[in-house]
Amino acid sequence: MKSQRHIRSAWLLALLSGMACAEEINRPDLPPLVQVERALNQHLAVLNATSELKMERTNQRKWNSGPYEFSLRAGTGQRNIVGAGQNLKEWDVALERPLRLFNKVGIDEDIGAASVARAEYALGDARHEAGRALLHLWFAWQRERAQADLWQQQVDLLKQQTQMTVKRVKAGDAPRLELNQAQAAVAQAGVSLQQAQLRVQLAGNDLTRQFPAVQLPEKLQPVVPQAVEHDYAYWRSSAFEHNHELGMAQEQSHVRQLLAQRSRADQLPDPTIGVRYANEFDGNEKVTGVYVSVPLSFGQRSVTAEGVAQQAAIAADQEAFVKRRLEGDIYAAHTQAVSSYATWQLAHEAALAVRGNAELVAQAYSLGESSLSESLGARRFALESSLAETLAQLDANEARYRLLLDAHQLWPLDEHAEGSTHDHY
Repeated sequence: MKSQRHIRSAWLLALLSGMACAEEINRPDLPPLVQVERALNQHLAVLNATSELKMERTNQRKWNSGPYEFSLRAGTGQRNIVGAGQNLKEWDVALERPLRLFNKVGIDEDIGAASVARAEYALGDARHEAGRALLHLWFAWQRERAQADLWQQQVDLLKQQTQMTVKRVKAGDAPRLELNQAQAAVAQAGVSLQQAQLRVQLAGNDLTRQFPAVQLPEKLQPVVPQAVEHDYAYWRSSAFEHNHELGMAQEQSHVRQLLAQRSRADQLPDPTIGVRYANEFDGNEKVTGVYVSVPLSFGQRSVTAEGVAQQAAIAADQEAFVKRRLEGDIYAAHTQAVSSYATWQLAHEAALAVRGNAELVAQAYSLGESSLSESLGARRFALESSLAETLAQLDANEARYRLLLDAHQLWPLDEHAEGSTHDHY
Protein backbone atom coordinates (compact mmCIF):
# COMPACT_ATOMS: atom_id res chain seq x y z
CA MET A 1 0.00 0.00 0.00
CA LYS A 2 2.83 2.35 0.86
CA SER A 3 4.52 1.71 -2.49
CA GLN A 4 1.24 2.30 -4.30
CA ARG A 5 0.84 5.66 -2.54
CA HIS A 6 4.36 6.58 -3.64
CA ILE A 7 3.53 5.61 -7.20
CA ARG A 8 0.32 7.68 -7.18
CA SER A 9 2.16 10.66 -5.70
CA ALA A 10 4.92 10.42 -8.31
CA TRP A 11 2.34 10.11 -11.09
CA LEU A 12 0.42 13.15 -9.81
CA LEU A 13 3.64 15.16 -9.52
CA ALA A 14 4.62 14.25 -13.08
CA LEU A 15 1.14 15.16 -14.34
CA LEU A 16 1.22 18.57 -12.64
CA SER A 17 4.74 19.15 -13.94
CA GLY A 18 3.61 18.27 -17.45
CA MET A 19 0.63 20.61 -17.16
CA ALA A 20 2.90 23.41 -16.00
CA CYS A 21 5.26 22.82 -18.90
CA ALA A 22 2.35 22.75 -21.34
CA GLU A 23 1.02 26.00 -19.91
CA GLU A 24 4.46 27.58 -20.28
CA ILE A 25 4.94 26.42 -23.86
CA ASN A 26 1.40 27.15 -25.10
CA ARG A 27 1.39 30.88 -24.49
CA PRO A 28 -2.15 32.32 -24.76
CA ASP A 29 -1.17 35.17 -27.08
CA LEU A 30 0.55 32.83 -29.55
CA PRO A 31 -0.88 30.11 -31.80
CA PRO A 32 -1.12 26.67 -30.19
CA LEU A 33 2.10 24.71 -30.39
CA VAL A 34 0.46 21.98 -32.47
CA GLN A 35 -0.52 24.52 -35.12
CA VAL A 36 2.95 26.07 -35.06
CA GLU A 37 4.59 22.69 -35.61
CA ARG A 38 2.29 21.91 -38.52
CA ALA A 39 2.71 25.39 -40.00
CA LEU A 40 6.51 25.24 -39.89
CA ASN A 41 6.60 21.75 -41.37
CA GLN A 42 4.36 22.79 -44.26
CA HIS A 43 6.24 26.00 -45.10
CA LEU A 44 7.68 25.97 -48.60
CA ALA A 45 11.20 26.93 -47.49
CA VAL A 46 11.21 24.08 -44.95
CA LEU A 47 9.98 21.60 -47.54
CA ASN A 48 12.72 22.70 -49.94
CA ALA A 49 15.36 22.39 -47.21
CA THR A 50 14.06 18.91 -46.38
CA SER A 51 14.44 17.89 -50.02
CA GLU A 52 17.95 19.32 -50.10
CA LEU A 53 18.84 17.30 -47.01
CA LYS A 54 17.61 14.12 -48.69
CA MET A 55 19.63 15.02 -51.77
CA GLU A 56 22.80 15.53 -49.71
CA ARG A 57 22.29 12.16 -48.05
CA THR A 58 22.13 10.64 -51.51
CA ASN A 59 25.28 12.54 -52.47
CA GLN A 60 26.95 11.21 -49.34
CA ARG A 61 26.53 7.68 -50.67
CA LYS A 62 28.08 8.84 -53.93
CA TRP A 63 31.06 10.31 -52.11
CA ASN A 64 31.47 7.09 -50.11
CA SER A 65 31.30 4.85 -53.16
CA GLY A 66 33.59 7.04 -55.26
CA PRO A 67 33.33 8.21 -58.88
CA TYR A 68 35.01 5.22 -60.54
CA GLU A 69 33.45 2.20 -62.24
CA PHE A 70 34.71 -0.96 -63.93
CA SER A 71 35.35 -0.74 -67.65
CA LEU A 72 35.30 -3.66 -70.05
CA ARG A 73 37.36 -3.41 -73.22
CA ALA A 74 37.26 -5.93 -76.05
CA GLY A 75 38.84 -5.93 -79.48
CA THR A 76 39.39 -8.19 -82.47
CA GLY A 77 41.86 -8.14 -85.31
CA GLN A 78 43.42 -10.16 -88.10
CA ARG A 79 47.11 -10.92 -88.44
CA ASN A 80 48.42 -11.32 -91.99
CA ILE A 81 51.66 -13.31 -92.45
CA VAL A 82 52.86 -12.22 -95.88
CA GLY A 83 55.43 -14.90 -96.55
CA ALA A 84 53.19 -17.74 -95.48
CA GLY A 85 49.98 -16.31 -96.89
CA GLN A 86 48.16 -16.88 -93.61
CA ASN A 87 45.33 -14.78 -92.13
CA LEU A 88 45.07 -15.40 -88.40
CA LYS A 89 42.18 -14.16 -86.29
CA GLU A 90 43.02 -12.62 -82.95
CA TRP A 91 41.02 -11.03 -80.15
CA ASP A 92 41.58 -9.64 -76.66
CA VAL A 93 39.50 -8.56 -73.67
CA ALA A 94 40.38 -6.46 -70.63
CA LEU A 95 38.70 -5.46 -67.39
CA GLU A 96 39.97 -2.31 -65.67
CA ARG A 97 39.06 0.14 -62.95
CA PRO A 98 40.67 3.29 -61.51
CA LEU A 99 41.43 3.00 -57.80
CA ARG A 100 41.24 5.87 -55.34
CA LEU A 101 44.26 6.26 -53.18
CA PHE A 102 43.62 5.48 -49.56
CA ASN A 103 43.91 9.08 -48.30
CA LYS A 104 41.34 10.23 -50.86
CA VAL A 105 38.78 7.70 -49.63
CA GLY A 106 38.82 9.23 -46.14
CA ILE A 107 38.57 12.78 -47.49
CA ASP A 108 35.60 11.86 -49.69
CA GLU A 109 33.79 10.33 -46.71
CA ASP A 110 34.42 13.49 -44.69
CA ILE A 111 33.10 15.65 -47.54
CA GLY A 112 29.89 13.63 -47.70
CA ALA A 113 29.35 13.83 -43.92
CA ALA A 114 30.10 17.58 -43.82
CA SER A 115 27.70 18.23 -46.71
CA VAL A 116 24.92 16.41 -44.85
CA ALA A 117 25.69 18.41 -41.70
CA ARG A 118 25.48 21.65 -43.70
CA ALA A 119 22.09 20.57 -45.11
CA GLU A 120 20.87 19.76 -41.59
CA TYR A 121 21.80 23.24 -40.45
CA ALA A 122 20.10 24.64 -43.55
CA LEU A 123 16.91 22.81 -42.60
CA GLY A 124 17.09 24.23 -39.08
CA ASP A 125 17.73 27.70 -40.49
CA ALA A 126 14.72 27.36 -42.78
CA ARG A 127 12.52 26.43 -39.80
CA HIS A 128 13.99 29.35 -37.87
CA GLU A 129 13.27 31.84 -40.65
CA ALA A 130 9.78 30.40 -41.07
CA GLY A 131 9.25 30.85 -37.33
CA ARG A 132 10.34 34.48 -37.58
CA ALA A 133 7.94 35.06 -40.46
CA LEU A 134 5.10 33.41 -38.55
CA LEU A 135 5.80 35.50 -35.45
CA HIS A 136 5.93 38.71 -37.48
CA LEU A 137 2.70 38.02 -39.39
CA TRP A 138 0.93 36.87 -36.22
CA PHE A 139 1.67 40.10 -34.37
CA ALA A 140 0.92 42.19 -37.46
CA TRP A 141 -2.54 40.63 -37.48
CA GLN A 142 -2.84 41.13 -33.70
CA ARG A 143 -2.04 44.83 -34.06
CA GLU A 144 -4.71 45.34 -36.69
CA ARG A 145 -7.23 43.28 -34.74
CA ALA A 146 -6.52 45.18 -31.51
CA GLN A 147 -6.92 48.53 -33.26
CA ALA A 148 -10.20 47.39 -34.80
CA ASP A 149 -11.45 46.34 -31.36
CA LEU A 150 -10.53 49.73 -29.91
CA TRP A 151 -12.30 51.54 -32.74
CA GLN A 152 -15.35 49.36 -32.12
CA GLN A 153 -15.30 50.36 -28.46
CA GLN A 154 -14.93 54.00 -29.51
CA VAL A 155 -17.95 53.73 -31.80
CA ASP A 156 -19.99 52.16 -29.01
CA LEU A 157 -18.99 54.90 -26.55
CA LEU A 158 -19.76 57.65 -29.05
CA LYS A 159 -23.17 56.12 -29.73
CA GLN A 160 -23.88 56.20 -26.02
CA GLN A 161 -22.69 59.80 -26.01
CA THR A 162 -25.06 60.56 -28.89
CA GLN A 163 -28.02 59.01 -27.08
CA MET A 164 -27.23 61.12 -24.06
CA THR A 165 -27.01 64.21 -26.27
CA VAL A 166 -30.39 63.39 -27.82
CA LYS A 167 -31.96 63.30 -24.38
CA ARG A 168 -30.38 66.61 -23.43
CA VAL A 169 -31.49 68.25 -26.69
CA LYS A 170 -35.05 67.03 -26.13
CA ALA A 171 -34.91 68.32 -22.59
CA GLY A 172 -33.63 71.70 -23.79
CA ASP A 173 -30.33 71.35 -21.92
CA ALA A 174 -28.17 71.26 -25.08
CA PRO A 175 -28.34 72.95 -28.48
CA ARG A 176 -29.02 71.08 -31.71
CA LEU A 177 -25.43 71.77 -32.77
CA GLU A 178 -24.10 69.37 -30.14
CA LEU A 179 -26.22 66.56 -31.57
CA ASN A 180 -24.75 67.20 -35.00
CA GLN A 181 -21.27 67.10 -33.49
CA ALA A 182 -21.99 63.82 -31.72
CA GLN A 183 -23.42 62.21 -34.85
CA ALA A 184 -20.44 63.43 -36.89
CA ALA A 185 -18.06 61.91 -34.35
CA VAL A 186 -19.88 58.57 -34.62
CA ALA A 187 -19.66 58.68 -38.43
CA GLN A 188 -15.95 59.51 -38.38
CA ALA A 189 -15.24 56.71 -35.93
CA GLY A 190 -17.29 54.35 -38.11
CA VAL A 191 -15.08 55.17 -41.10
CA SER A 192 -11.96 54.45 -39.04
CA LEU A 193 -13.55 51.21 -37.85
CA GLN A 194 -14.21 50.03 -41.41
CA GLN A 195 -10.67 50.88 -42.43
CA ALA A 196 -9.32 48.98 -39.43
CA GLN A 197 -11.50 45.95 -40.22
CA LEU A 198 -10.18 45.97 -43.79
CA ARG A 199 -6.61 45.95 -42.48
CA VAL A 200 -7.52 43.05 -40.19
CA GLN A 201 -8.83 41.08 -43.15
CA LEU A 202 -5.74 41.77 -45.24
CA ALA A 203 -3.35 40.93 -42.40
CA GLY A 204 -5.23 37.73 -41.66
CA ASN A 205 -5.10 36.75 -45.31
CA ASP A 206 -1.31 37.29 -45.40
CA LEU A 207 -0.93 35.06 -42.36
CA THR A 208 -3.20 32.21 -43.43
CA ARG A 209 -1.91 32.26 -47.00
CA GLN A 210 1.67 31.61 -45.87
CA PHE A 211 0.73 29.42 -42.90
CA PRO A 212 -2.59 27.68 -43.63
CA ALA A 213 -2.25 25.50 -40.52
CA VAL A 214 -2.63 28.52 -38.21
CA GLN A 215 -6.22 29.27 -37.25
CA LEU A 216 -7.11 32.82 -36.31
CA PRO A 217 -8.94 32.96 -32.96
CA GLU A 218 -12.25 34.71 -32.54
CA LYS A 219 -11.05 36.61 -29.48
CA LEU A 220 -7.63 37.85 -28.52
CA GLN A 221 -6.35 37.26 -25.03
CA PRO A 222 -4.09 40.17 -24.07
CA VAL A 223 -0.94 39.27 -22.17
CA VAL A 224 0.89 41.65 -19.87
CA PRO A 225 4.48 42.05 -21.14
CA GLN A 226 7.29 40.58 -19.08
CA ALA A 227 10.68 42.11 -18.46
CA VAL A 228 13.62 40.50 -20.24
CA GLU A 229 15.57 38.29 -17.89
CA HIS A 230 19.36 37.96 -18.00
CA ASP A 231 21.81 40.32 -19.63
CA TYR A 232 23.04 40.65 -23.19
CA ALA A 233 25.93 38.23 -22.63
CA TYR A 234 23.48 35.43 -21.75
CA TRP A 235 21.33 35.96 -24.85
CA ARG A 236 24.39 36.26 -27.08
CA SER A 237 25.74 32.98 -25.75
CA SER A 238 22.37 31.24 -26.13
CA ALA A 239 21.80 32.53 -29.65
CA PHE A 240 25.27 31.57 -30.85
CA GLU A 241 25.00 28.16 -29.24
CA HIS A 242 21.91 27.29 -31.28
CA ASN A 243 22.31 29.44 -34.38
CA HIS A 244 21.70 27.51 -37.57
CA GLU A 245 22.95 30.16 -39.96
CA LEU A 246 26.34 30.27 -38.25
CA GLY A 247 26.48 26.48 -38.17
CA MET A 248 25.62 26.38 -41.85
CA ALA A 249 28.40 28.87 -42.65
CA GLN A 250 30.86 26.90 -40.55
CA GLU A 251 29.97 23.62 -42.26
CA GLN A 252 30.15 25.29 -45.67
CA SER A 253 33.65 26.50 -44.79
CA HIS A 254 34.49 23.00 -43.62
CA VAL A 255 33.25 21.50 -46.89
CA ARG A 256 35.34 23.96 -48.89
CA GLN A 257 38.41 23.14 -46.83
CA LEU A 258 37.86 19.43 -47.44
CA LEU A 259 37.40 20.05 -51.16
CA ALA A 260 40.68 21.98 -51.18
CA GLN A 261 42.35 19.11 -49.35
CA ARG A 262 40.85 16.70 -51.86
CA SER A 263 42.09 18.80 -54.76
CA ARG A 264 45.62 18.87 -53.32
CA ALA A 265 45.53 15.13 -52.87
CA ASP A 266 44.31 14.78 -56.45
CA GLN A 267 47.58 16.22 -57.71
CA LEU A 268 48.81 12.66 -57.35
CA PRO A 269 46.62 10.92 -59.96
CA ASP A 270 44.75 7.73 -59.21
CA PRO A 271 46.12 4.68 -61.05
CA THR A 272 44.02 2.45 -63.28
CA ILE A 273 44.57 -1.28 -62.80
CA GLY A 274 43.37 -3.83 -65.29
CA VAL A 275 43.62 -7.49 -66.27
CA ARG A 276 43.93 -8.55 -69.91
CA TYR A 277 43.44 -11.76 -71.81
CA ALA A 278 44.41 -12.11 -75.46
CA ASN A 279 43.95 -14.89 -78.02
CA GLU A 280 46.63 -14.54 -80.70
CA PHE A 281 47.87 -16.47 -83.74
CA ASP A 282 44.46 -18.00 -84.25
CA GLY A 283 44.46 -19.45 -80.75
CA ASN A 284 47.97 -20.79 -80.83
CA GLU A 285 49.10 -18.17 -78.30
CA LYS A 286 47.15 -17.13 -75.24
CA VAL A 287 48.32 -14.11 -73.27
CA THR A 288 47.22 -13.19 -69.73
CA GLY A 289 48.49 -10.08 -68.02
CA VAL A 290 47.99 -7.22 -65.60
CA TYR A 291 48.64 -3.59 -66.45
CA VAL A 292 48.66 -0.23 -64.69
CA SER A 293 48.06 3.18 -66.26
CA VAL A 294 48.61 6.58 -64.62
CA PRO A 295 47.50 9.90 -66.18
CA LEU A 296 50.21 12.50 -66.56
CA SER A 297 49.31 16.06 -65.66
CA PHE A 298 51.20 19.14 -66.81
CA GLY A 299 49.99 21.81 -64.38
CA GLN A 300 46.23 21.50 -64.71
CA ARG A 301 45.76 19.68 -61.41
CA SER A 302 47.89 22.20 -59.48
CA VAL A 303 45.96 25.13 -60.98
CA THR A 304 42.66 23.46 -60.06
CA ALA A 305 43.89 22.92 -56.50
CA GLU A 306 44.84 26.59 -56.24
CA GLY A 307 41.39 27.68 -57.41
CA VAL A 308 39.63 25.41 -54.89
CA ALA A 309 41.88 26.78 -52.12
CA GLN A 310 40.73 30.29 -52.98
CA GLN A 311 37.10 29.15 -52.71
CA ALA A 312 37.89 27.77 -49.24
CA ALA A 313 39.34 31.15 -48.23
CA ILE A 314 36.18 32.89 -49.46
CA ALA A 315 34.02 30.49 -47.42
CA ALA A 316 36.11 31.22 -44.30
CA ASP A 317 35.64 34.97 -44.83
CA GLN A 318 31.89 34.40 -45.26
CA GLU A 319 31.81 32.56 -41.93
CA ALA A 320 33.45 35.55 -40.22
CA PHE A 321 31.00 37.91 -41.92
CA VAL A 322 27.98 35.89 -40.77
CA LYS A 323 29.29 35.79 -37.19
CA ARG A 324 29.83 39.55 -37.12
CA ARG A 325 26.36 40.24 -38.57
CA LEU A 326 24.70 37.88 -36.10
CA GLU A 327 26.33 39.70 -33.20
CA GLY A 328 24.69 42.91 -34.44
CA ASP A 329 21.33 41.18 -34.86
CA ILE A 330 21.42 39.71 -31.36
CA TYR A 331 22.39 43.04 -29.84
CA ALA A 332 19.57 44.78 -31.71
CA ALA A 333 17.02 42.14 -30.67
CA HIS A 334 18.03 42.34 -27.00
CA THR A 335 18.08 46.13 -26.98
CA GLN A 336 14.69 46.30 -28.67
CA ALA A 337 13.15 43.84 -26.21
CA VAL A 338 14.43 45.80 -23.20
CA SER A 339 13.45 49.18 -24.66
CA SER A 340 10.01 47.99 -25.79
CA TYR A 341 9.17 46.83 -22.28
CA ALA A 342 10.15 50.22 -20.82
CA THR A 343 8.13 52.00 -23.51
CA TRP A 344 5.07 49.89 -22.71
CA GLN A 345 5.32 50.77 -19.01
CA LEU A 346 5.27 54.48 -19.81
CA ALA A 347 2.43 54.06 -22.32
CA HIS A 348 0.43 52.02 -19.80
CA GLU A 349 0.73 54.64 -17.08
CA ALA A 350 -0.18 57.42 -19.49
CA ALA A 351 -3.19 55.54 -20.85
CA LEU A 352 -4.55 54.88 -17.34
CA ALA A 353 -4.39 58.56 -16.50
CA VAL A 354 -5.93 59.70 -19.80
CA ARG A 355 -8.76 57.16 -19.65
CA GLY A 356 -9.52 58.20 -16.10
CA ASN A 357 -9.67 61.82 -17.17
CA ALA A 358 -11.99 60.90 -20.08
CA GLU A 359 -14.38 59.19 -17.67
CA LEU A 360 -14.44 62.26 -15.44
CA VAL A 361 -15.14 64.56 -18.38
CA ALA A 362 -17.93 62.25 -19.60
CA GLN A 363 -19.54 62.29 -16.14
CA ALA A 364 -19.24 66.06 -16.05
CA TYR A 365 -20.98 66.31 -19.44
CA SER A 366 -23.79 64.06 -18.26
CA LEU A 367 -24.28 66.45 -15.35
CA GLY A 368 -24.12 69.49 -17.60
CA GLU A 369 -20.83 70.66 -16.12
CA SER A 370 -18.77 70.46 -19.36
CA SER A 371 -19.32 70.89 -23.07
CA LEU A 372 -19.64 68.18 -25.70
CA SER A 373 -16.46 69.39 -27.40
CA GLU A 374 -14.51 68.79 -24.20
CA SER A 375 -16.03 65.32 -23.84
CA LEU A 376 -15.33 64.37 -27.45
CA GLY A 377 -11.78 65.69 -27.18
CA ALA A 378 -11.19 63.67 -24.03
CA ARG A 379 -12.60 60.56 -25.74
CA ARG A 380 -10.35 61.07 -28.74
CA PHE A 381 -7.30 61.59 -26.55
CA ALA A 382 -8.17 58.47 -24.55
CA LEU A 383 -8.46 56.47 -27.76
CA GLU A 384 -5.08 57.65 -28.97
CA SER A 385 -3.53 56.76 -25.61
CA SER A 386 -5.18 53.32 -25.64
CA LEU A 387 -3.94 52.70 -29.17
CA ALA A 388 -0.41 53.71 -28.16
CA GLU A 389 -0.59 51.46 -25.10
CA THR A 390 -1.89 48.49 -27.08
CA LEU A 391 0.72 48.83 -29.80
CA ALA A 392 3.47 49.23 -27.20
CA GLN A 393 2.20 46.13 -25.41
CA LEU A 394 2.26 44.07 -28.60
CA ASP A 395 5.67 45.46 -29.56
CA ALA A 396 7.07 44.45 -26.18
CA ASN A 397 5.63 40.94 -26.40
CA GLU A 398 6.82 40.44 -29.97
CA ALA A 399 10.33 41.71 -29.20
CA ARG A 400 10.65 39.38 -26.22
CA TYR A 401 9.32 36.42 -28.19
CA ARG A 402 11.74 37.20 -31.01
CA LEU A 403 14.59 37.08 -28.51
CA LEU A 404 13.32 33.76 -27.15
CA LEU A 405 12.94 32.41 -30.69
CA ASP A 406 16.53 33.25 -31.61
CA ALA A 407 17.69 31.51 -28.44
CA HIS A 408 15.52 28.43 -29.22
CA GLN A 409 13.42 28.96 -26.12
CA LEU A 410 10.10 29.69 -27.83
CA TRP A 411 9.32 26.97 -30.38
CA PRO A 412 11.14 23.71 -31.22
CA LEU A 413 13.12 24.32 -34.40
CA ASP A 414 15.33 21.22 -34.70
CA GLU A 415 13.26 18.21 -33.79
CA HIS A 416 12.28 17.37 -37.36
CA ALA A 417 15.76 17.08 -38.85
CA GLU A 418 15.46 13.31 -39.02
CA GLY A 419 18.65 11.38 -38.85
CA SER A 420 20.62 14.43 -37.74
CA THR A 421 24.24 13.74 -36.96
CA HIS A 422 24.42 16.76 -34.63
CA ASP A 423 22.63 17.75 -31.47
CA HIS A 424 21.44 21.21 -32.52
CA TYR A 425 18.79 21.99 -29.99
